[in-house]
Amino acid sequence: MYKTPLLNNPKLAKFLNFIIIVITYAMIVVRFLLNEKGRVNPDSIRYMRQAHMLPVIDNTTAPLGYPFGIWLFTNFGLDEFWSSKVVGLLAYTAMLVFAWKKNFYFKEILMISALFSFVSVFSYTMSEAPILPFVFFLFYYSKQVIEENTKGLKAVLTLSLFLIICYNIRYSALFLMAGLGWFGLLKIKTSYGKYFILSALVGVLFVVLFKFLYVDYFNEDYVKDFLNIGLKPTSQLLTELWQGLATTFDPFVHIADPSGGIVNYGIYGIGLLNIVVIIFFVIKTKHSDFDLFLLWTGFVGIACSYFVQYFYSVNAIDYRLLAPFSLPIWMYYFRRLWISFGNLTYLVPLGSLLTGFAFTWLSKGNYLENREEIQTFLKNENKETGTIKFWLKSEEDLGNVRSAEIISTVNPMIYISFCAKDTLNPKVLTPYRVDSKLKLKRNQFQKFDKK
Repeated sequence: MYKTPLLNNPKLAKFLNFIIIVITYAMIVVRFLLNEKGRVNPDSIRYMRQAHMLPVIDNTTAPLGYPFGIWLFTNFGLDEFWSSKVVGLLAYTAMLVFAWKKNFYFKEILMISALFSFVSVFSYTMSEAPILPFVFFLFYYSKQVIEENTKGLKAVLTLSLFLIICYNIRYSALFLMAGLGWFGLLKIKTSYGKYFILSALVGVLFVVLFKFLYVDYFNEDYVKDFLNIGLKPTSQLLTELWQGLATTFDPFVHIADPSGGIVNYGIYGIGLLNIVVIIFFVIKTKHSDFDLFLLWTGFVGIACSYFVQYFYSVNAIDYRLLAPFSLPIWMYYFRRLWISFGNLTYLVPLGSLLTGFAFTWLSKGNYLENREEIQTFLKNENKETGTIKFWLKSEEDLGNVRSAEIISTVNPMIYISFCAKDTLNPKVLTPYRVDSKLKLKRNQFQKFDKK
């Protein structure tokens, strides 16, 4: 396809690269500062608490990779909240620098990271942010294996190492092992197919050893407590699947209005249209083996994320949970867009950044102001340090957990209680006791902020 000088102008591309990188860094910071609770959720409480207690192990409901990363930066004088934000910024930086140094999908990863959904991931105190660079590194070395630049034992050990690192950040890395193993089976007749199969088997062996030697040692009932058959009906899971995919692959808005409304037709519609375009490229384009690797890894990861819900309690599929598996599909997609449209492809990340800023500004809270209120409150309650117990009616009481989330960004040693008799204990904090003494700046579009 012939491109005009403007569409294929390397100087313009270089300028746009610089602009997008600067705006993306700014947006990651703005995303958590203009949020009432600094982009944390109930799982974030656990991560920060784990980091605060290291080297003592708090629990084993999450791998220690992310808490360790948070703990590492607390040694430089930061608290757990700000350390988690440094981890997110460094995750984005690591992907950019690696892509540039290795000349590996640099333009693509720059544009993908600027999508509002990935900006939200990097600004969140959650483990999806630190796993993304290691997933990206895994893809690079997988390409080296496919192109036979890396062979034999070195190939198996390299791929296995990154799979194990990813698993120590998020357990869903097990789905990456499934993806690599499946791709190896599809390419079993090639010289490199067996390397992918063997690396996946090594990863699975590590998972088994991890379960018996580590998880069972600290919490032998962990698997039994979390495995439940028939948690949700298929009708509900399929609805959540298509909604999750539509928002995940919407490059502009990744969160639908939970209360419904006409705006969701636009959000889901753009995402579904984007999926149709991806499918068009998949059908009409001649693929390299690495293209197929990206597509199969993403597809298997998404499929496993869906089926695991039948027996393992996880949140509904969304942009955040699918980030490690949507990444390879976005890489494939942006490479196709760049080949077809050149510099016009930059309109997608620029439009996403603009939409993201508008959404963030319209729904803004004020984390710094709220943090100051919480610090004063905890000081008056003599709870700046030490253990805090916070009572909630149930795990679904999301509207009232927000006070606990903000408290955790100042004192992460907070535990959630669902025991009714704790409400009689004056030392136990309740939503009413906290909210009655605080004037927190709330998100005026609260109904949108459910993730």
